[in-house]
Amino acid sequence: MKTRLGCLSNKSDSYSDFSEFLPPAHETTARCLKVSTDEVVRWSESFHHLLSHKYGLAAFRTYLKSEFSDENIEFWMACEEYKKIKSSTKLVSKANKIFQEFIDIQAPREVNIDYRTREKTKQSLEDPSPTSLNEVQAKVYGLMEKDSYPRFLRSQMYQDIVKRAQAQGQRRSV
Repeated sequence: MKTRLGCLSNKSDSYSDFSEFLPPAHETTARCLKVSTDEVVRWSESFHHLLSHKYGLAAFRTYLKSEFSDENIEFWMACEEYKKIKSSTKLVSKANKIFQEFIDIQAPREVNIDYRTREKTKQSLEDPSPTSLNEVQAKVYGLMEKDSYPRFLRSQMYQDIVKRAQAQGQRRSV
């Protein structure tokens, strides 16, 4: 128990081991995928834009992992994958997995939803369809948009990503 508490008390805004979503600072080859300053700044314009950009999503996930609160984004991503399933057998299996992992009371990565939503989702998943998780996914999206997203934009991590993108842009124009 002491070790677990020690880990939490040492929580920092450090993310150096998670910066894989940006290209190495020294690479300038055409093959290296670069994130433009404009794109990084656009992430701050809307939560939807952040999540729809693969590097924006990766940065946001990394930030939430550093905050020990990545269950919401992982749930949202699981729902996105769930919607794409065509096979009814696989749909049932994935629905059960998502419910047990994120929605059920005392789930290992339980998302913060109200009792009514939890029960309605449970009923909806008795006969799963690709839209069975839409309501609960929308609630979790709203929570992230109102809480986690503004914290991400204020974080040192995001500020450093902006600075790094600006520095890469200046090096390219020289």
